[in-house]
Amino acid sequence: MKKTLITLILSGGLLASGNLLAEEVNIKITNLTNATYFTPLLIAAHDRRTHLFQLGTEASANLQAMAEGGDTSGLISDVMAAGGQFVDNPAGGLLPPSGVAEAVINVRGKHSRYLSVTAMLLPTNDGFVGLDGLRIPKKRGTYTYYLRGYDAGTEANDEIINGGGSPNTLGIPADPGGNGGVGGTSTVGPDHNPTVHIHRGVIGDDDPTGGPSDLDARIHTWQGPVAKLVIRVKDRDDDDYDD
Repeated sequence: MKKTLITLILSGGLLASGNLLAEEVNIKITNLTNATYFTPLLIAAHDRRTHLFQLGTEASANLQAMAEGGDTSGLISDVMAAGGQFVDNPAGGLLPPSGVAEAVINVRGKHSRYLSVTAMLLPTNDGFVGLDGLRIPKKRGTYTYYLRGYDAGTEANDEIINGGGSPNTLGIPADPGGNGGVGGTSTVGPDHNPTVHIHRGVIGDDDPTGGPSDLDARIHTWQGPVAKLVIRVKDRDDDDYDD
């Protein structure tokens, strides 16, 4: 299994190597898809009022930039403004199918008790893997979660690979796996649900040089979770941790 394993320790930025963290939590993310790549992941620890996204609400401009083009800079600014902490791009680039990325984050203090994760799904128009404000467990142990694919609701899923990737520019930036076709003639209109919602998955077709989609229905489609998240919590004696 391909594995990308890069461990970063961040507290609102890189810490000096001699500055040890008292409250470290290990985060491991595995890409469960067949042929979908994750753009550079953003892993954030923050307070309960901060959200990178919320189901059933309109996507922010910063979420749209991430979901349509993989740009996490705006979401990072949101986390920093809220006093949270983050790990940006733990895989050192795209996370391929079966790939694993790992990070260590400090969760001491009231501004880092909730965990969120985002990354664009490629090839999609505005799909992303996400976790919204999970309360980080307090007790020592290993905790496993499965993450869904979400649709930002900001762009029609035309499934046309044309290098698009900027907000309000229709199209898919690329298929990193090289399994996409050309000549698609999608007539898909805007999403019926303009808020953040569960992604309905890739439709695709079996025509590599035409048809309604540039995506291959035999390769790109998915159902169910797209990622596995494992949190490993060490011993903690932080009296300020409880709400």
